[in-house]
Amino acid sequence: MEIKTDIFLGDSKVELLKIPTDSVDLIVTSPPYADQRKGTYGGIHPDNYVSWFLPITQQLLRVLKPSGTFILNIKEKVVNGERSTYVMELILEMRKQGWLWTEEFIWHKKNCYPGKWPNRFRDAWERLLQFNKSKSFNMYQENVMVPMGDWAKTRLKNLSETDKTRDNSKVGSGFGKNISNWLTRDKAYPTNVLHLATECSNKNHSAAFPAELPEWFIKLFTKENDLVLDPFMGSGTTLVVANRMRRNSIGIDIVKDYYDIVKSQLPPVELYLLEPKGKYEKPKPKRRYAVR
Repeated sequence: MEIKTDIFLGDSKVELLKIPTDSVDLIVTSPPYADQRKGTYGGIHPDNYVSWFLPITQQLLRVLKPSGTFILNIKEKVVNGERSTYVMELILEMRKQGWLWTEEFIWHKKNCYPGKWPNRFRDAWERLLQFNKSKSFNMYQENVMVPMGDWAKTRLKNLSETDKTRDNSKVGSGFGKNISNWLTRDKAYPTNVLHLATECSNKNHSAAFPAELPEWFIKLFTKENDLVLDPFMGSGTTLVVANRMRRNSIGIDIVKDYYDIVKSQLPPVELYLLEPKGKYEKPKPKRRYAVR
């Protein structure tokens, strides 16, 4: 099966117009945060962040399939000693656009930098907001299951009568559990907290996230040959991971240096077929670079 990666050099809100409607299975991206990366992206003031980002999310809503998912890595900054509210404001405005705010994952940064501030502690986590177009979307939960852990040896050893039947929530949420269902299982579904180190080896980008981050979401929300999009591809981590996992992908960035970096690290054109690998001539792209 042919695997293709396309990269575009330009402004996301313009380049996204080239992508067909309802064609993308998963969007994973980390846009420049407010007043961050001024040397490369110019910086966006917190007061202007929502109005700057909404035209882009409108296009993302158009290109995402009804069964697709959008994962947004973002974090509020501190302004004059208090947290800015631009992320919360963005969520509310995106809901008005038609997005469903389905879930919120937390990326726990296991190796965050030490430091001291007069009125707060160091940041050790970032948001990963999940948005969808409909309540029914593709999700392959078995692909990210984790070992049960040592807690099961004691928790499941002596079950109460309540543990052996479905225990419905007392607040009417519809949630219920039957602990005895897990007696013979060696794997459980994960939590919504991802414990990952920050990316330290990539010095070509000011805020590269670890490969394990897009990999986890690609496993969870896509299957082979699906299409993954990163409208702020930066150093191209999402695209490289998608290509390795045999997903088609599209990346966009306005910074030519990042575009050139991604183009140089993607493999030559290659067909994933049940036959010995052959060597193919590398294309000579101008604005697009295809890995097939």
